[in-house]
Order: sequence, then structure tokens, then C-alpha cells
Amino acid sequence: MDLYFSPLACSMATRIALYEAGGEANYLEVDPRTKTVLKDGSDFRQLNPLGLVPTLRTDDGTVLTENAAILQHVADRFPQADLGSGAGMDRSRLHQWLCFIGTELHKGLFSTMLDSKAPQEAKSYLLEKGLSRLDYLENYLKGREFLLDHFSVADAYLVTVINWTMATPPIELAKWPTLKAYYERLRARPSIARAMAEEFELYKAELARHKAAA
Repeated sequence: MDLYFSPLACSMATRIALYEAGGEANYLEVDPRTKTVLKDGSDFRQLNPLGLVPTLRTDDGTVLTENAAILQHVADRFPQADLGSGAGMDRSRLHQWLCFIGTELHKGLFSTMLDSKAPQEAKSYLLEKGLSRLDYLENYLKGREFLLDHFSVADAYLVTVINWTMATPPIELAKWPTLKAYYERLRARPSIARAMAEEFELYKAELARHKAAA
């Protein structure tokens, strides 16, 4: 399978899941500004017209988009890794957390906070409204190791998003000690530590590339 990604973007959650499962993939980096695939210079939008990562192309050529869908596909593709959930309410709980991370945190809070072109008024409004989501996580995670009763693709997604606090100074994790401890604990997990280290180096190269092109 081919995973189209950009360094430290939400696509890192799929890399983490694949490392956790021991799954093989071709990792194809997409420049977030030019929307080109670095390996061959092709236009990524020919594969995904929205130009968004992650995008997954399976071995049979099927193209799958949207982080939550791709993460669940990986969990189903490697059931021995136990990254997903069972049927019924367990499956619904996994859906719940993937939706919460994707809508309330990723798009609802961090996307605007990370946007250099977003007005400060908009960021201030989102901080006032959005930090309650982190309060919710703080209370939920007390006494819990993971979002479900085991490490899942939802944790891979959450730790990826929480990692963005490094680039959003107004969101200081020290205000949420349980969430901070969760993040630091998971960051030391081998699959996550490996993914973060690799993508951080790629991110530094991306910044240098953009600086040289400016």
C-alpha cells in the first residue's frame, strides 16, 4: 500500500498505526505548499483533488481518503495488532473518539491555530471556545491509560494532534496535567517515538526547502 503524507501532519497517525501493527507501506511525502509528490514530482491532486493527507492507495489500487477511515482500515487490515475494536458499542466508541479528535480538536481548534493567515480575533475566539475540549479530555483520561481499554488507532490520532501544541504556544499542556502525562507516556511508545523522530527530520527538511524557494 502507498501512504501519502506530510511530515508531522495528521497523516502521522497512520504511520504510527502501521509501525504498531508491523505493516509494510510505501511512504510518499507530499509537499503541503506545492501539492507535489517529492519522489516523482507528480501532482498529488490528480490522486486526491482536495490535496489533503493522509491518502492511502491499497494494493489493489483503491484510493481511500479521510484520516478516520484510513485508520480504521489499517486496524481492520492488521487485526492481530488489536488497534481497533469489536462490534457493537465497542466499535461505536472507537468511532466516537475518532470523530471527536477529527472535528473538535483537529479541525475545530488546531487547524485555525496553526494557520498563519487566520486573524488573531478568530484564534482568540477559538481558544475561548475550544479549550473546554481539552478540559473534557483531562477529566476523561484520569485513571485511564488509553482512550479505550487498549492502545488503538484513536490514541495514534490523539497523540499526533496533541503534538501540535509545540507549535501553538497559547495552548500550554501544563494546564492539563493528566493529558500532558498521557502525551508524554505515549510519546515514549516505540512506534510513536520512531514515527515522531523520522517525521521531525523530514519536517526540518521541508522548512529548509521552503526557505530556499522563497
